[in-house]
Amino acid sequence: MEPETEIAHFDATTFAVRDLIGASQDLVVRMAKAMRMNVTDMTAIHLLGEHGPMGAAELAERLGIRSASATVLIDRLEAAGHVERTPHPTDRRRVTLAATADAQAHALRVWLPGLRLIDEVGRSLSPEETVVVRAFLDRLTAAMDRAGRPD
Repeated sequence: MEPETEIAHFDATTFAVRDLIGASQDLVVRMAKAMRMNVTDMTAIHLLGEHGPMGAAELAERLGIRSASATVLIDRLEAAGHVERTPHPTDRRRVTLAATADAQAHALRVWLPGLRLIDEVGRSLSPEETVVVRAFLDRLTAAMDRAGRPD
């Protein structure tokens, strides 16, 4: 079956999810502008805040960029006071990166109004709807995590 024909037979929920992903991507761009950063820099701060300190190679891998690009990004974020480099606890040749408390606080201030709106939608669900929606979102997250990865 041709891809265009297959897509024409997809469930309406698939298109609603696609629209949600698009709205999420648009939101990320707006939030990056509000933080006066590019999307990659903002994503780096988010990753460091969510996953904790990590090395430059791991950050580069999570961002999908080359290590040389990550070095430039890290230098820029460090100069702006958004990231701190500290010696790796067990390997003297490496450094660990962490988002500064100020960077995390700034990100939270920018994101909080949108998060409140999302929370409002979630709180509007009945307990039964919450169970169904959470199960759906968990399964969808797992499917998206598998997509594009080698088997």
